[in-house]
Amino acid sequence: MPKLLASAVVIGALVALAVALNPGPEAHREKIREVVAQRSPVAGLFGLGALTAFTSTYHPLAVASYTTTNGRTLSIGAFGTVFVLDPATPD
Repeated sequence: MPKLLASAVVIGALVALAVALNPGPEAHREKIREVVAQRSPVAGLFGLGALTAFTSTYHPLAVASYTTTNGRTLSIGAFGTVFVLDPATPD
């Protein structure tokens, strides 16, 4: 029984940590702007990353989150980290 209790405490702590560190909408938008500017300096110069970030919709899932635009997932985030998906990848 003590092993079961210890496992439950560890899992509970990990879930609480994931909820606390779930990136907010601004973290997603900032990362999208940054990645678009890195991938295409011309797009960064014209502010296309900012426009894409502005039009994205934030979806929280308690322990993780993601953004979409036009039915496409732009970024996913968890534990304080945001990953921008490759826009060239087909659905």
